[in-house]
This record gives sequence, C-alpha cells and structure tokens, in this order.
Amino acid sequence: QLQLVESGGGLVQPGGSLRLSCAASGFTLDDYAIGWFRQAPGKEREGVSCISSSDGSTLYADSVKGRFTISRDNAKNTVYLQMNSLKPEDTAVYYCAADHIGVGTDYYYRLALRRILSGAAAMDYWGKGTLVTVSS
Repeated sequence: QLQLVESGGGLVQPGGSLRLSCAASGFTLDDYAIGWFRQAPGKEREGVSCISSSDGSTLYADSVKGRFTISRDNAKNTVYLQMNSLKPEDTAVYYCAADHIGVGTDYYYRLALRRILSGAAAMDYWGKGTLVTVSS
C-alpha cells in the first residue's frame, strides 16, 4: 500500500518545539519533492515548506521562515519538519505530500518547489495529517 504517514503532532506551549515526521511506505521518496502543508480551522490549506528531490534545496513560507526547518533522510524514507518558537497561529492540521520529480535542470527543480509551496502542484500522495496545537 502506497502511503505517507505523519506523526509527531501534539499540544505544545507557545515558544515550544515539535518535530513532525513524514514516513513513506510502499514507495521510496528519492525521486519525490516533499511538501508540508497546514490547514487551520476555518482557513484554507497553505504551503509551509518543501524540499527538493535533487539537492535538498528548500523553500519556506514567510510565516515560518527562521523558525521551521525541513529535512529529509532518504535512507529512512522519511522527511522531517522541525518547528521551533511555535506560536498559537501555528495551530493546524499538518499534512505532508509527495510530488514525483523527473530528471531536469536546476531551474526545473526550483520551479517545482515554488509550485509546491504555492499549492499549484498536483501532488501524487498525501498523508492524513497530524494535529499541532499551540496553546498555554
């Protein structure tokens, strides 16, 4: 069964940290760019961060830049999102998604990341999400 499974969500106080994991099963992530998205109650889903399949290039939404770090461990078939200095407005269900990226130029890879972060990319696989609640 081909799937992505998120884990690591929970309740944390403002200023705290969490690390989310996105594990793939049934396929390998090597050729996939991975995006993290979130959806807060009553709001549209938004791109948070993404990481390239090629050279590990990353992009972040302005709202999380400097606080969140995305990384990948292809040997473990897992992508992580380290979230520090969490704020109440970070409360949301967090999803990871995979976009199969073929061989291309650096420009192609960076364009793919921008499309993922903007929500324009048609992702191949989605996880079911993990809830992050930031509250005192």
